[in-house]
Amino acid sequence: MDLKKKTPNKPVIIWLLSGCVLLFIMVTVGGITRLTNSGLSMTDWHLVTDTFLPLTDAKWEEAFEQYKKFPEYQKINIHNDFQLSDYKFIYFWEWFHRFIGRIIGLVFLIPFFYFLYTKKLDTATIQKCLVLLAMGAFQGFLGWFMVKSGLIDNPDVSHFRLALHLTFAFITFAYTFWVALDLLYPDRNPALTSLKKIARYALVFLILQIIYGGFVAGLNAGLIHNHWPLMSDGQFIHDSVFIEQKNLLLSFTEGKSGVQFIHRTLAYIVVGFMVLLYFKSQKFDLNKQQAAGIKLLLLLVFAQFALGVFTLLYQVPLWLGLAHQINAFFLLSAMTFTLHRLSK
Repeated sequence: MDLKKKTPNKPVIIWLLSGCVLLFIMVTVGGITRLTNSGLSMTDWHLVTDTFLPLTDAKWEEAFEQYKKFPEYQKINIHNDFQLSDYKFIYFWEWFHRFIGRIIGLVFLIPFFYFLYTKKLDTATIQKCLVLLAMGAFQGFLGWFMVKSGLIDNPDVSHFRLALHLTFAFITFAYTFWVALDLLYPDRNPALTSLKKIARYALVFLILQIIYGGFVAGLNAGLIHNHWPLMSDGQFIHDSVFIEQKNLLLSFTEGKSGVQFIHRTLAYIVVGFMVLLYFKSQKFDLNKQQAAGIKLLLLLVFAQFALGVFTLLYQVPLWLGLAHQINAFFLLSAMTFTLHRLSK
């Protein structure tokens, strides 16, 4: 598409898509932060004074001494010959994650006020951007809310808060992408109701799967039952699911085996909806964008399934765990694009 000819809001579209790219980078760095156990290295949050890394040895020592007062060091790392050099490594990833958050804030706010001043935004887009502003602020709060849960007694963050922080980042990205698509394609296609309905169900289960991905990460549930297609001991649902918590609801939300079982099962459901969407779409005369979106969904969902299986079989090595999270981002992007093109 020639943006110059068909979309007078080209600078605004580029701005929103740049935000999408930054959100992708932030979630990727967040994945590295989680997989390297770096998330609790910064024990406080300051909007200005933590903007840059400590610049002197004295500042590094001060930060390290502060870290030693908290459970992660006192209960875990004190026994692992944990040195300042180790601390600098984990500190970097948490600092970088927060630094990108600050960059996103600036990239959103400065152009937003410029476009507002130059009247580049219509009323509908202004309203959507205000929603994005609120979502960004809430995401920052969720980040600190998550970290705080690991700084009290238990040297690990709440898996509920981790899942909330992760999922809301995905949703913020999807909404930003949707707003950009609204401007990129001002003339919508006629709605394909039956396909749109399937796509909506697929999106709901994809979001649910992302939530459970956060649960698995927060509980380190990928380090057990490292077999596929059965969990272990030749069982589709392992016995431990029924005994690790007081009831099945707790097992499916707080138990490692139960959470992993739900994550496995949801994977089949998500794949099923994508396959159903593809075969149903063959009965319709789709345009190029709709057809490409659905084909891409099918490709990405099978890639995501395979990455999930290998991540489990190899007990979550950093690169595979990260690849699994990155592809989830691509899958949600394709889902958002396809649903947009199937809407009115």
